[in-house]
Amino acid sequence: MEEIKLDVLVRSEIGSRRIKGIRRENFVPAVLYGEGQKATAIKVDRKIYERIRRQHHGENIIFHINVLEGEKKLKDYPAIVKEEQLNPVTDEVLHIDFNQISLKKKITVKVALVAKGEPVGVKRDGGSLSHMLWELDIVCLPTQIPHHIEVEVSKLEISDSIHVKDIVLPEGVAAKNDPETIVLTVVPPMKEEAPSAEAGAEAKAEPEVIKEKKPEAGEKKAEEGGEAKADPKKEAKKDAK
Repeated sequence: MEEIKLDVLVRSEIGSRRIKGIRRENFVPAVLYGEGQKATAIKVDRKIYERIRRQHHGENIIFHINVLEGEKKLKDYPAIVKEEQLNPVTDEVLHIDFNQISLKKKITVKVALVAKGEPVGVKRDGGSLSHMLWELDIVCLPTQIPHHIEVEVSKLEISDSIHVKDIVLPEGVAAKNDPETIVLTVVPPMKEEAPSAEAGAEAKAEPEVIKEKKPEAGEKKAEEGGEAKADPKKEAKKDAK
């Protein structure tokens, strides 16, 4: 568990207009909450905090927060980030809530679950490894919080699962999740459906073609709404007979 010192300044600016001014000065407005203590409004240097955030992305960090009022140091508070408010477009940190903690008292935090190895059911049988749970709620001392928890999956075959109760946790760490909760499972490969017999018969059937009957020699088609006109040469032959 990383422990990092962070200098912050007490702020008296309250309200949306003043908060915007803090951000323009390249600070992040924040609040430090303490158990049984009054919350302290503070501001954090944006560049320093963003650098720490990039270097330790996804990790739990213990901050030793040095609260300063001008040049005067008020107190060193061990704390963790309770919540970050982010800009939905730029992902820029807009506000931070810190929770003061005791290094000698257990706390509850979320830790990432990482699959280790390639399941037999994936490598040999073409299945897929499905993550049902990405984080585990654990209880431990702040100094015992692991960066992540590895879960061995190489022996899993099709339809095998790993539950919370199957995870081997570090010493001093306990899970709060339901022991029967599925964490990882190997699902069978997707099968393509074969076309039905009816669909095949329809595909093979050819459409009926209706051909227009050609008029006999010497005859002409009547105009719209009229009748066909007789050939005068044929009529003369009939009269001669």
